[in-house]
Amino acid sequence: MFKRKIYEKLLEWKESSQGKSAVLIEGARRIGKSTVAEYFAKEQYDDYILLDFSIEGANVRNNFEENIGDLDTFFRNLFTIKGKELKKRKSVIIFDEVQLFPLARQAIKHLVKDGRYDYIETGSLISIKENVKDILIPSEELKLKMVPMDFEEFMWAEGNTVLIPTIKEGFDKRKPLGDIIHREAMKHFRTYMAVGGMPQAVEAFVNGESYQRIDSIKKDILALYYDDLKKYDDRYSEKASLIFRTIPIQLTEHNSNFRFSEIDKNARYKNYVDSVEFVSESMMANECVNVTSPDVLMELYAEKNNFKLYMGDTGLLITALLAGNPDSKDIYQALIYDKLSSNLGMVVENVVAQMLKASGHELYFHEYMYTPEDQDKEKKYEIDFLTVKKKKVCPIEVKSSGYTSHKSFDYFIKKYPIKVEDRYIIYTKDLMFKDQITYIPVYMTMFI
Repeated sequence: MFKRKIYEKLLEWKESSQGKSAVLIEGARRIGKSTVAEYFAKEQYDDYILLDFSIEGANVRNNFEENIGDLDTFFRNLFTIKGKELKKRKSVIIFDEVQLFPLARQAIKHLVKDGRYDYIETGSLISIKENVKDILIPSEELKLKMVPMDFEEFMWAEGNTVLIPTIKEGFDKRKPLGDIIHREAMKHFRTYMAVGGMPQAVEAFVNGESYQRIDSIKKDILALYYDDLKKYDDRYSEKASLIFRTIPIQLTEHNSNFRFSEIDKNARYKNYVDSVEFVSESMMANECVNVTSPDVLMELYAEKNNFKLYMGDTGLLITALLAGNPDSKDIYQALIYDKLSSNLGMVVENVVAQMLKASGHELYFHEYMYTPEDQDKEKKYEIDFLTVKKKKVCPIEVKSSGYTSHKSFDYFIKKYPIKVEDRYIIYTKDLMFKDQITYIPVYMTMFI
């Protein structure tokens, strides 16, 4: 199994909870939730039982329905069905794909109170929300969101434990890495963008599979996502699958604000708000919302109908962009060796959004009007991302190349006399500090 950062969070839960709460690992499908849960159970407990509700039969389900009020009978029957008995306080029971059997999730309240065992749940957000309408959500449940493998986890998978600490030291000290290390870091990072962070694709890459094979794996994952969203659409007469499918097209435009006209020329936000919310909450995509005023309390100024959608995994975006292209191997090689002629701006912007989200940031951007001194008309400018650092606004610009222009920053500071903690331009060259702006290579985004 690949080393994943959520493992440390599970350790913290186990040590601090001492059986007083269950933990729910939630996220998009195929990101490794079940794998990390079972690995954690093997490493941290004397024994465990795995209940996979995608395949469990009537005996297990009936036991929940009939005996959850009598836990002695419940456990006796469960151990008989599974052919093993667990040691009290030294064992864990995993509820895998718990969204498929909501009654098991509701039972967590009684099971935790009973205290005999620990409980780990995993759930895919594509269906976990709609399957809890008629049950009581347990308060004795810690939720941990899991995302695709980040750049550091990708490097761990490659067996490289040296590069990321070196990158972090450069970021912390605002010190360039130097040409040799920077080129090496960019090569690894471009590979990460191409392969992405879905564990199956990373495993294929590490095992030396071809890019055609890696791309095929990602196509299967995308097809699974489309199919899940289509099922949701059919049940609720929504258009979530269309919204997700148009993300690559939306991002290829110069102005990547989401345009409903790509779905239907008469479409309006109010008719699609539930679908947008569903796609975002499924964690298949990362929503970035415009704020009308750059303030530390950004959610108060969120303009919900003015937003962007980024793919949750940049590797999946690459595959979606290459759909139907017979020369995908050549394009992968061109991307990795920085020889791709087409504009990669939206790919870099997507991976920045993915890295910021993985680091715990909510995603916001800001559009504003400003009249430059040498002009007589207002013009629209945009800050790609806004976040908060040490209770101050932190604006971020993304460049797909080594360009260092920063008009948007300059006009932003003139228009808003606010305290700005740091200003970052994320680009493809080595770290540089100039004009009170920190220029960082894209692979350093995770440390903002």
